[in-house]
Amino acid sequence: MAKTLVTGATGFVGSHVARRLCEQGHRVRVLAREASPLDALHELPVEVVHGDLREIGSLEGAVAGCSAVFHVAADYRLWAPDKQELYRSNVEGTENLLCAARAAGVERVVYTSTVGTLRFTRDGRPSAERDRADWKALAGDYKRSKFLAEQAALRHAREGLEVVIVNPSTPVGEGDRRPTESGKMILDFLNRRMPAYLDTGLNLVDVRDVAEGHLLAYEKGRAGERYILGGENMSLKEIFDLLGRLSGLPSPKLRMPYTVARLAAGMDEWLSGIRRTAPRIPLEGVKMARYKMYVRSDKARQELGYNPGPVEAALQRAVDWYGGHGYVQAG
Repeated sequence: MAKTLVTGATGFVGSHVARRLCEQGHRVRVLAREASPLDALHELPVEVVHGDLREIGSLEGAVAGCSAVFHVAADYRLWAPDKQELYRSNVEGTENLLCAARAAGVERVVYTSTVGTLRFTRDGRPSAERDRADWKALAGDYKRSKFLAEQAALRHAREGLEVVIVNPSTPVGEGDRRPTESGKMILDFLNRRMPAYLDTGLNLVDVRDVAEGHLLAYEKGRAGERYILGGENMSLKEIFDLLGRLSGLPSPKLRMPYTVARLAAGMDEWLSGIRRTAPRIPLEGVKMARYKMYVRSDKARQELGYNPGPVEAALQRAVDWYGGHGYVQAG
């Protein structure tokens, strides 16, 4: 029986995709760097192969004997001391993996993009797959690198490789170890480092639903098509109020003007450049907040049978997981 390769399985979304594939009876192989911790794969019956997306020679053995590839890995940082690292991992790495998959005769690839490649408006109108962003207008190198990687996936699909693209919104749930930007937001709230909020909004989705959406895309998605995997559109204030109810902690009542947040982030990032440490308030994240990143998942619902549940349960699992794994400071 052919195997299924998952990249990024040591991360948040990738580990849930790998787990769901195992539950469905797939023989799963995961690609990981030598230094990557494997905690997220604990007790999963997976084969681990070591390699690096930036080194195409290391990918040949990874894809050998695989009929399917789930390319979930990405360098997800809103700030990096060397911005080219994002392009090397996200763009060149995706190109390398897709070339290796084609050479190995892989039958189908699911590529994990992001709703960050969509075009958003300030009026809060939910975006759909047809709302394509202008690369030059995207805020920051993470979004730009993912946009270019998505274009590479679409090109390979036009050239005959069966590539289906999924665009998750903002996944939340248990196991966000590193954590992602959404995990940091939850942690800052739980550790009472969120004194104010911005007038913005996000689409939150249960990470388990995102994982299920990946499998549905593999089974039912059309090659060369994009599918938004979203959940609930919520203002940032609504998110904090819900976290407050789930955790018993107070929700911030002070609304911070965007100009103040941008000035603070700019100063924080300038100091971070001197210290060579990640800023606490990434400027790219503040720039994103100018737009409510609301989305619609109608296409995934209609074509894939995607049916996400309420996000409250996922937030509760995130709160409980962080509390039970030493991420939340006492008191």
